[in-house]
Amino acid sequence: MSEWLNTLLQGILLGGLYSLLATGLALSFGVMRMVNIAHGDFAILAAYGAIAVVEPLGLNPFLVLLLIVPLMAAFGYGLQRLVLNRTLGQDILPPLLVTFGLSIIIQNLLLVTFSADTRSLGVGPLGIASVALGGDVAVGVLPLITMLVALVVLSGLQWVFSETPLGRAFRAASDDSEAAQLMGINNRHIYGLAMAIAMALVAVAGVFLAMRANISPADGPARLLYAFEAVIIGGLGSLWGTLAGGIILGVAQSIGLKADPGWGILAGHLAFLAVLVVRPNGLFARTRDR
Repeated sequence: MSEWLNTLLQGILLGGLYSLLATGLALSFGVMRMVNIAHGDFAILAAYGAIAVVEPLGLNPFLVLLLIVPLMAAFGYGLQRLVLNRTLGQDILPPLLVTFGLSIIIQNLLLVTFSADTRSLGVGPLGIASVALGGDVAVGVLPLITMLVALVVLSGLQWVFSETPLGRAFRAASDDSEAAQLMGINNRHIYGLAMAIAMALVAVAGVFLAMRANISPADGPARLLYAFEAVIIGGLGSLWGTLAGGIILGVAQSIGLKADPGWGILAGHLAFLAVLVVRPNGLFARTRDR
């Protein structure tokens, strides 16, 4: 019984990492109505950026967030203003093609720079530290920190969307971009800010991913898939839904892995399909007519 309880707890905490990956994707889709095919690759790019700083300088992996997050946010703002805004419109194909091209470029750039070898961010004893909950049940400290960060991020975003003028501008630009423009909202700037926040979240997710697992330049599409599934399970337009989607995905993968080592990833995909059958719009969908 304790083994299955451990498996359940591990799956829940893994959902925190998937939620971090999914939140940026949900934000870019919710505000700009744009599916960012390069989302997973940006997470891997941030992870390799952190590795490139930490390894030669010997910095604390958590401190490197103070460098990587602002850099990725600035990159996201510039990318949206200079490139992606030009592709937005009624046709969803142009942004898909552009972000697909960015995905290929990032993968090959990382491959040339870092080779195909897997890498990770060393966190020392923290990587194996755990908290005993009684009996044979324990949770890892690093997964627990990841979940707490995900909760803080989601709470902060919810506050921004609900209580700030920027959040109201995000909602207005998402609901009717033309009406928002007529009301004096600079959509290009608002979209740039939304992408900056999304890329900052991607950076956080990428760094925590590198702390918890080995990564390679080709891992971006798989991470995009997990993020996409978490967003769809939770429901488009629901920030907290991404947490629920991530947890469902993480628990399914953990249970599948426990039952059979070859069933881990497949179990997550099966859970995703099961939710689509029961709730095609996701569990907590708020977005209409997308």
